[in-house]
This record gives sequence, structure tokens and C-alpha cells, in this order.
Amino acid sequence: MKPLEIVRNARAMHLTSKDGEEVLLGLVPGLSESEMKAFEASLPCPLPGDIRELLAFCTGFAAGPAQCVDFTGRSFIFEAEAEFPHGLPIAADGYGNFWVVDLVPDSKAWGPIYFACHDPPVILFQSPTLDHFLVELFKCNTPPFKSLVDDVRRHRLYDVWRKNPGVLSYEMSLASQDPDLTAFARELGPSFQFIDLRDTEIGFGFSWGRYGADTVVRRLGSLPIFAYEKRMNPLRKLLRWFGQK
Repeated sequence: MKPLEIVRNARAMHLTSKDGEEVLLGLVPGLSESEMKAFEASLPCPLPGDIRELLAFCTGFAAGPAQCVDFTGRSFIFEAEAEFPHGLPIAADGYGNFWVVDLVPDSKAWGPIYFACHDPPVILFQSPTLDHFLVELFKCNTPPFKSLVDDVRRHRLYDVWRKNPGVLSYEMSLASQDPDLTAFARELGPSFQFIDLRDTEIGFGFSWGRYGADTVVRRLGSLPIFAYEKRMNPLRKLLRWFGQK
């Protein structure tokens, strides 16, 4: 089902909160043709036909855990250039966290979509496409209120933060049979750890702030392969400064 059909169907449904309060889906008017052209020019890739249809109908609304949905990203201030060089924030939860479409120059569709959280500082794979994201978002306001959007936002992020799953050491990455991962490891060196999200499951991700807010994060071009630099122990750094190992 296309995004526009999903939004229209949701508008015709009786959406409620878990407490039984009615949720009104107030739609923000769509873009004019001139606005559509200007918006497309700001993107790294052409607008897919289904997204063009959606934006002509509406540019956003509020529903579920998303305090605001804005398909143009104009309502948000979001900065994560290292992780998402062309990332488009399309929804926010009202607590400083965003759902971001990872657009790249050769994107043919709006996806994948990630949940970028600051507390804990993790980035999680949320949905492969916008239509999948919208279906799960509206499930938050329809019984039995079970949604992958809510699950990722409330639960999966803590698993990733505490367990740090799937992280590869420099040595493991260098020894990989994957040429992209090997080349990336060789480029960055032994101070980095690596995470490959090319074929991952919903709720999986990495801790972009694993070593503090100033953790250095790198990405391998448009591929969802990330790396972050391990923070050196201050004493070890001091010893190196004086020429000791």
C-alpha cells in the first residue's frame, strides 16, 4: 500500500490512545507544484512518485509516539552529518529524538528509516520504507496497540546501549571476507570499532555516543557501515605523550 493510501485510511479510522482518548489526525496541507520543485531540489535524489503524491495531499500530522510528523523536515533541527550526510528527519517524539530517512544520491524510495536517539545515544534501524513506518506508527493508536515504532523507541534502544551487540573490532573487520568492510578498517585503523547495518533487523543499531558526546563517528560513503573511535584511557594517553606504551 502506498503512503498516501495509508494516511487516508488512518484518517477514516477511529484512532485512540491506550487510555481510550480519541486521536484526531489533523493533516498539514500539501505542497504546491512550485514548493514541490523547491523541496525536491534540496534533496540528494529525485522524489519518488508515491512520495510526490503524498506531499501533494499533506506534509504531515501528529499521531502515536510521534509528536510531529513533517515529511519535509522543515519543522525540525537535526544534525547528524557523520551518520546521515543527506538524512531527512520526518518525525519527532517531542523529547529530542527523531525518525530519519537515510537518503543517498541513488535512492529510488524513501528508506531505510532510522530512529536517532540522544538518551541513550543510539541509532536504530526502524523501517525499510516509509509505508512500513506509517503502518507501524498508526498501530500505536489502534488496538491492541502493538507497534514496532513503539517497541524500538521504548525498548530496543536500551538493549543496544547495554549490550552493544554486533560490534566488530578492527582486527575482526580487517580479517573479514567483505572487501568494503576490510577497506574501511584499513582506512580508519585500530582505534575504531565497526558496525555493519546492511542486512539488519528492526531494532538493531549502534551507540553513536558510546564513548561520550564527542565520540568520533565515521560512515563508509552511502553504505550503512559505521565506525566509532574508542576513547583512550587518560593515563594511557599521558604515557604515550611521554613516549611510553
